[in-house]
Amino acid sequence: GSEAASEQGQEEETEDRLKEHMDSLLDKSAKARQAALQSLRLALASKTLSEFLLERRLTLTDSLEKCLKKGKGEEQALAGTVLTLLCLQMGSGPEGEEVFRSLKPLLVSVLTDSTASPSARQSCATALGMCCYIAAADLE
Repeated sequence: GSEAASEQGQEEETEDRLKEHMDSLLDKSAKARQAALQSLRLALASKTLSEFLLERRLTLTDSLEKCLKKGKGEEQALAGTVLTLLCLQMGSGPEGEEVFRSLKPLLVSVLTDSTASPSARQSCATALGMCCYIAAADLE
């Protein structure tokens, strides 16, 4: 009984931290946004959070879109990586497809922008390829 309660408490704590990181993606400070992206990257890479993310995918997608549009270099690169991990977590169902479809034009835009940093372009290329492989319903 106490083990299950302890596990439940840890899960709630993890979700609270994730919510804080997601809120920090809208911070005015680029450093705060980058720190939040780093934390989200680590969390999404280390644990299956599909239930938690399912309810918040639109919010997270909107925040990642802002990071890709307004951010520079490192922030864009991290946003691309977090997007790839989000797509992996959402899987090949309609949710993953929705995330991919909404951000695909922006990924292509950063990828083809010759003024964007090489790391941002590379990250967006990876995100585009992985998300397309995982979640694109349209074979073309």
